[in-house]
Amino acid sequence: MTEPRYDVVAIGNAIVDVLSPADDAFVAENGMTKGAMALMFSPEEADALYAKMGPGQEVSGGSAANTIAGMAALGSECAFIGQVADDQLGEVFAHDIHAAGIRFDVSARAGQPTTGRCLIFVTPDGQRTMNTFLGASHYLPAESIDATLIEDARYLYLEGYLWDPEEPRAAMRAAIDIARKAGRKVAFTLSAEFVIDRHRDAFQELIDQGLIDVLFANEAEIVFLTQAADVDSAIAAVAPKVPLVVVTLSERGALAQAGTERVTVPAQPIDAVVDTTGAGDLFAAGFLHGQARGQTLEQSLTLGAVCAAEVISHFGARPIADLKELAQKAL
Repeated sequence: MTEPRYDVVAIGNAIVDVLSPADDAFVAENGMTKGAMALMFSPEEADALYAKMGPGQEVSGGSAANTIAGMAALGSECAFIGQVADDQLGEVFAHDIHAAGIRFDVSARAGQPTTGRCLIFVTPDGQRTMNTFLGASHYLPAESIDATLIEDARYLYLEGYLWDPEEPRAAMRAAIDIARKAGRKVAFTLSAEFVIDRHRDAFQELIDQGLIDVLFANEAEIVFLTQAADVDSAIAAVAPKVPLVVVTLSERGALAQAGTERVTVPAQPIDAVVDTTGAGDLFAAGFLHGQARGQTLEQSLTLGAVCAAEVISHFGARPIADLKELAQKAL
């Protein structure tokens, strides 16, 4: 097998985050569940909520895109497959991902709907309540999958958030087939409980068929997927079918299970939690970067914890500190 050019090629939602501070009362008054993510199904709904926001900050986002932005900041070679529209936010997303040194070749889509956006309300305790209009991301066609690109990447990384619409789901299934035939590894993140609720059978099928090499989840997600009594039982149900299971445990750190081997690391200390947006995404970035570089499970988990700690210390889901420097200090 030839040495791959890229550490990871990711497929995910191409969206722009709009972040704004809000108090608990605002969240409740507008029918939102604090700390959760809800979908908006029309541009009119997104526009109405956007009009209620206070001063905001626009930052390119999307779960898988955040992960590879973190990996690129650590020095990984990355590529991204996702769909934007031919509009201002689409230009913002493309500019940001190219500026990070990430390959992104998918042409912008003409006409409606607009580029996806996520309206994020951050309460004083750092919790983020997200309202997402996926827009053009729903229309990622299977023909956007570059087989040569996927064959040339060590990992194919997929986000569960994009499993909902038919076109991207078909694109990701095609990408999985290409990666497996090329002998590359497939990493998958469950993304959120509402995603699992809609696609539990499909996700279980991927697991049962041995199509996932690395599964990322937080403790609530893996318990919800398996309907187990607790996180240990959930991991026990999945680990025989997935070579590497990685579970984040919030302020208690994270663990990785590979066969019968389990490694746990604590969370990295920070002065204050400012915004938890992207914590799981950046954790995956650090972990996958470590694995792509041949580091141990403990080292990879530590890198994940370092990246997660950096991103929750400020607004936005993309790193602003020098992740390479932070990684060198931690290892």
